[in-house]
Amino acid sequence: MASSGVNHLSQSCNYERKSRFIKWLSKLFKSGSGHGIAGGQNPQFLGEENMAWRAPTRSVDDRSRTEKDREESDHALALSLAEDLKRPNGYRWWKDYDEDIARALQDSLNSSSYPPFAPNHYHPRGYRLCGGCNRDIGYGNYLGCMGTYFHPECFCCHSCGYPITEHEFSLSGKNAYHKSCFKELTHPKCEVCHQFIPTNGAGLIEYRYHPFWSQKYCPSHEHDNTARCCSCERLESSNARYISLGDGRSLCLECMESAIMDTGDCQPLYHAIRDYYEGMNMKLDQQIPMLLVERQALNEAIVGEKNGHHHMPETRGLCLSEEQTVTSILKRPTIGGHRLIGMRTQPQKLTRKSEVTAILVLYGLPRLLTGAILAHELMHGWLRLKGYRHLSPEVEEGICQVLSYMWLESEVMPVFKHMPSSSTASSSTSSSSSSSSKKGGRSPVENKLGEFFMHQIAHDTSPAYGAGFRTANAAVSKYGLRPTLDHIRWTGCFPV
Repeated sequence: MASSGVNHLSQSCNYERKSRFIKWLSKLFKSGSGHGIAGGQNPQFLGEENMAWRAPTRSVDDRSRTEKDREESDHALALSLAEDLKRPNGYRWWKDYDEDIARALQDSLNSSSYPPFAPNHYHPRGYRLCGGCNRDIGYGNYLGCMGTYFHPECFCCHSCGYPITEHEFSLSGKNAYHKSCFKELTHPKCEVCHQFIPTNGAGLIEYRYHPFWSQKYCPSHEHDNTARCCSCERLESSNARYISLGDGRSLCLECMESAIMDTGDCQPLYHAIRDYYEGMNMKLDQQIPMLLVERQALNEAIVGEKNGHHHMPETRGLCLSEEQTVTSILKRPTIGGHRLIGMRTQPQKLTRKSEVTAILVLYGLPRLLTGAILAHELMHGWLRLKGYRHLSPEVEEGICQVLSYMWLESEVMPVFKHMPSSSTASSSTSSSSSSSSKKGGRSPVENKLGEFFMHQIAHDTSPAYGAGFRTANAAVSKYGLRPTLDHIRWTGCFPV
């Protein structure tokens, strides 16, 4: 990208007569005599093109008395100069003026001025071609840049096609652009406010960039209360409003398409994931209650739970082991404007019958994210029911994340897994799975969300959920799931 100034060469040709002295000197050097030129037909030079035009012949008798006197005076001056050159001090006189005379002669011969009798309509063919239309430029204004010439109306922007009339333009390769057009093409725009991303104090373009969605935005939007989707993490655009869930969270329209809003909607998905566990010979013998709850109810349940490691700053699921009364969502809300209305909740007493009391999941999340949370929390329940005790957060959370990742992988890329996708069972009765077909297919939007949730698990930076997952996943990939689980039971750590 380069910016250069355009030189507007718009001066018209000026025709001037040579001075009498320069005219005489030209005759002197060409013929050695001033008399031989007056009646001759010597060519006159046409400026910088070096094209000779023969001057019109004219009879000596046609000359006026003044012209005859002028020519005789010139001849006398020539004779006087010849005599001076023969004298010793005559050389000094010539030396004093020879540089000025030679310069004047050179300027006259190289001048771009045309004699007044040269035809104005004539121009040598092929001498100066326009780089835009490939026609002769001829007389008149023209532009010279990029090693060629243009008619002013032919020097056009490669983007908009209109002539470039400004003194500065942008150049990319061999293509010229208006500076505004080039900025429109190359300067990044914020995908939130849709304005050009401003430069920082050092004059550099600085912006934020989402590693998965490639969303570019101004750094200021991270601190100006711009809404962020609680599911996919994308910032709200100025031309696409998000849905407020009423608890400080917002949901984008793409995530809203498959969002699960109440406990009844979530039951088919929950049973499908239990079937997924059973297909891997990890059947859950106990019927563990599952409730969809609001953010406040989940946070209160976390406070009442004595054990467990929670994912900060946002916990979206919980495997309860204590008796509590939890308020669950009984009826899904409806969308009114850009918020949810008409939600019905119901308190529910949870009694402890085993190591696992219930599984709680945050409401209002897309189906694939809700399923990934359920797969994670069910693994906590399976470990407790099978007698896995006193595991470190890295081991327990790491292996739970592996099961969550495996389930997502079976949903997003079922052709690579031996286990069938669980979407068929869950979509048959769930009204929130409208994007799934009868054969279990999903829209490209939902598949992309699934890939993002897998990306989140794989690139988590926390010690327990991130590093723990990567260690557990490496062990499962090397030894298999069942041998890894056996090794955890015996040693409390992953095999290496």
